[in-house]
Amino acid sequence: MRLKQIFFFLMIVPLLVFAQKKDEKKDPINSGLISGLKLRNIGPAYCSGRIADFAVNPNNINEYYVAVASGNVWKTDNAGTTWRPIADTIRAYSIGVVKLDPTNPNVVWIGTGENNHQRALGYGCGVYKSLDGGQSWNYMGLKDSRQIGGIVIDPRNPNVVFVAAEGSAWGPGGERGLYKSNDGGKTWRKTLSISENTGVNNVVMDPRFPDILYATSEQRRRHVFTKIGGGPESAVYKSVDGGESWTKLTKGLPSADMGGMGIAVSPVNPNYVYLIIEAAEDAGGFFRSTNRGESWEKMSDYASSGQYYNEIYCDPKDVDKVVSVETVTKYTLDGGKTWKSLGNEYRHVDDHAFWVNPDNTNHFLIGGDGGIYESYDNGKTFEFKSNLPVTQYYRVNVDNDLPFYNVYGGTQDNSSMGGPSRTTSEAGIVNSDWWVTQGGDGFWTAIDPKNPDIVYAESQYGGMVRYDRKSSESIDIRPEPRKGEETYKWNWDAPLLISVHNNSRLYTAANKVFRSEDRGNTWQVISDDLTTQTDRNSFPVMDKFWSIDAVAKDVSTSPWGTIVSFAESPKKENLLFVGTDDGLIQISEDAKTWNRIESFPGVPKMTYVSDIYPSRFDENIVFASFNNLKRDDFKPYLLKSSDKGKTWVSIAGNLPANGSVHTIIQDFKNPDLLFVGTEFGLYFSVTGGDNWVQIKNGLPVQAVKDLAIQERESDLVLATFGRGFFILDDYSPLRELNKEFVNKDAYLFPIKKGLTYIEKGSVYGQGHQFYKAPNPEFGVPFTYYIKEVPKTLKAIRKEKESELFKEGKQIPQPSYAEQKTEELEVAPYLIFKIADEDGNVVRTLTSPASKGIKRVVWDLSYESFYPINVKENKFNPVAKENGSMLVLQGKYNVSMSLVARDEVKELVSKVPFEVESLNNSTLPAKNKVEMVAFQKKAAELARKVMGAENFTNELAKKVEYIKQAINNSTDATPALMKKAMVTSRLLDEVLFAFNGQKAKASLEELPPAQVPLGYRLNNLIYTQSRSTSDVTSTQKTSYEILSEEFAPVYSKIKDAIKNVEELESELNNIKAPYTPGRLPELK
Repeated sequence: MRLKQIFFFLMIVPLLVFAQKKDEKKDPINSGLISGLKLRNIGPAYCSGRIADFAVNPNNINEYYVAVASGNVWKTDNAGTTWRPIADTIRAYSIGVVKLDPTNPNVVWIGTGENNHQRALGYGCGVYKSLDGGQSWNYMGLKDSRQIGGIVIDPRNPNVVFVAAEGSAWGPGGERGLYKSNDGGKTWRKTLSISENTGVNNVVMDPRFPDILYATSEQRRRHVFTKIGGGPESAVYKSVDGGESWTKLTKGLPSADMGGMGIAVSPVNPNYVYLIIEAAEDAGGFFRSTNRGESWEKMSDYASSGQYYNEIYCDPKDVDKVVSVETVTKYTLDGGKTWKSLGNEYRHVDDHAFWVNPDNTNHFLIGGDGGIYESYDNGKTFEFKSNLPVTQYYRVNVDNDLPFYNVYGGTQDNSSMGGPSRTTSEAGIVNSDWWVTQGGDGFWTAIDPKNPDIVYAESQYGGMVRYDRKSSESIDIRPEPRKGEETYKWNWDAPLLISVHNNSRLYTAANKVFRSEDRGNTWQVISDDLTTQTDRNSFPVMDKFWSIDAVAKDVSTSPWGTIVSFAESPKKENLLFVGTDDGLIQISEDAKTWNRIESFPGVPKMTYVSDIYPSRFDENIVFASFNNLKRDDFKPYLLKSSDKGKTWVSIAGNLPANGSVHTIIQDFKNPDLLFVGTEFGLYFSVTGGDNWVQIKNGLPVQAVKDLAIQERESDLVLATFGRGFFILDDYSPLRELNKEFVNKDAYLFPIKKGLTYIEKGSVYGQGHQFYKAPNPEFGVPFTYYIKEVPKTLKAIRKEKESELFKEGKQIPQPSYAEQKTEELEVAPYLIFKIADEDGNVVRTLTSPASKGIKRVVWDLSYESFYPINVKENKFNPVAKENGSMLVLQGKYNVSMSLVARDEVKELVSKVPFEVESLNNSTLPAKNKVEMVAFQKKAAELARKVMGAENFTNELAKKVEYIKQAINNSTDATPALMKKAMVTSRLLDEVLFAFNGQKAKASLEELPPAQVPLGYRLNNLIYTQSRSTSDVTSTQKTSYEILSEEFAPVYSKIKDAIKNVEELESELNNIKAPYTPGRLPELK
């Protein structure tokens, strides 16, 4: 009986899981529904971000690949003039290694998971391979390797590949060791295994004898409370049989515990092998072997940090030259005996990647925490690649500045900074638009909600300042210990915020909470130590307790027992919430006494409290997220309390099992609308956390560390850890989503006020490297929903045929007439009619019809007056057409209709909205109604003049055909040819009136002559299209002259038309061959 129950259980569980997945797919509120809401990346690129590796095409050094530590893989075909991300579809964002097949540079291998064990570390899911230069990727396995330290491909047989799998930095097990594939990555064998705690962080190959390989193992572990940077299992290994067996190398190497190592074989003389070692008891240093690793000589005590650096590169021409990338990169010219600093002027510190040109060793690429630099003179000078937007943000916040708010954030080793969410420039947001508020590693920023010039910014360990945006001054305001008080324990990422109840009140926290009532000038301590105060050395690590002398123990690791999240209730003053790195939430209702909570359902004890968010609507409700990543636990822990922390329930729901939650935020209008940022993306819930939906339009796989809402604009702003800031412009449509909403046939969401202004021109001639992040599309967005779109006749037929094919039934073949009907059918499309408050239609827009929530933008201009162009001589109902002059501010409405099979059906009628002028001009028009009236009058004249000119050109061409037909017809008379010639000269006079004499260089260099109509018109339209000032007298006069001079020209065109009609009639009489535009008579 028991076996039957087990069998039934095993059978039913997969069915239940399948049913659950099926139900999830049926949920009408899903990612596809909101595909029209797109995230916008605003960079920046001026500070770039951490680089892990380079792979340069040996046949074309202008083409290379960059492994970005937390920003995926980027490729350039032109030495960094332009870049493109090429692996955004893979399941990891953190990349440690990129390698090219030595026999085919179009074959690219990447190892996911950054290859170090520092504090801000992303993890991967194994190895990927591309066969087409990064256009597509194949997953090659090693899912649980977490961090890949190296990849080597056998130059004799590229199907033989070695992967150094470091394994998780935060826990045991998984796939760690050295793996070998003999079939191009389809299958793997572990050929070097050390233990569940120790993987392989390097593998290198002898270029002369590829069966000789060297590998280094690294025993390391990082948790929130500690870091062990090495151990007795760290070692150096050698294989002489293609990696099938391995020998540990010890002769001349330290006997003390070793940590992170770097190893390299000289391509000049592969007998020379170099090794850099971090070790306990000061036993580390730089070592050299001249006999292929059989014995080693310590060349110097020089070594660097194994958790972050210790990568070395041999020079391709000089056997004694080696480069070691680190805080300030070093190089040796004597095999490691002495070291010099590589040039670092005007360059960021903390290097991790290096490539040297084998044909010119003065030319190299170097990558680090601040991006990519290229030098052509051995490091004397550098070119910075200022167009790679891969900044790692810890935090984000926004201000209330006008007309556009600013975005602030703190970065990994690239300062705290601010920049605009958008600009008035047509170029968008450029690097020079950003400003630094605090140096170092950046973290929390708080901006005075009433005065955006008062900014509080932070660097690591609570290094906070009050920054004056007007003057760029800053003053240190970090709380310091009182007399007799011990130093505070600050976390790397210490909280700092402004009270929502008093904009002069600040809060910050170390192991205690501090409050200032005077913008940070003075502080009060309002708590004792709110952590568990547990000794970080009371826990075993890798099943052992470690000495203080362990390799790099706790180096570059925050003190443990610190406050890492903090929030104040917007509903009740002095209701404060604290989250600690050792798993506590503490709550105070009087800013004096604190209630400790240490147990949370489903959350392991002492789990890092990544975020706390008190409800905007109910003082009893608070949300909390927990991050247990540094104990190798990647589950999403997300909880809600409805009784001020007394009890908690999980609201993680259907969030992916692999993806820690970093942050949570609640909408300010709909209490059930929540957003969370996780290790691999952004999610929202419209059910208070019962069900979550991913927002991925425009956002690659990325760690979303923090979120902020700009309430005036209803914008959601994301801090990603490797791709900069993203903005979801006007997410307000999400507030209305529910099961009932999706049953509507169609809907136009409430429309935000439009802002009209003249966009500023971009700086001219900056080349392709000039970085520009996009503004939102200029104008008023119309966000709409359509439940279903009628299918085309072809789609209906294909659907029926598919069903018949599945059933094995005969498929009727469409007739030619039916096929032609399908071919001529226009796919359904939408029409948006925009009218002013008097009911006048000012613009019509069209857009392809597709179901779900989409957006179309009106550029706040009237209909275009320019002549129509048809692409490829084919009607396109959704071809985008630019408008003309900007409309007046005022009240407008828009209706939405659907066109399907030549029938028009109104879906939504007259949704109102307003347009407002930015009023940013110094000399605005005193009467904008008159200004716009003139512009409309000028536009109408332009429509006629331009149309007449185009018509004249077409008519002149037609006359040329007529003359040729007359010439070729035996019955044509000389009088007929004379009339054609007269007409031709008449049209030539007309065209001269439009265009005047053609200048060899500049019109101003021509002798004085009659001003052409076209010149006067272009000047008139160009001037009016870029100004909101009063119409000048010159412009008015130009309009009058143009109107007056155009009339006689128009009359000449009419005369020419009459002549052509007579000529065409006569051509028919004499039975002349066909000419364009003339239908032969049927008699």
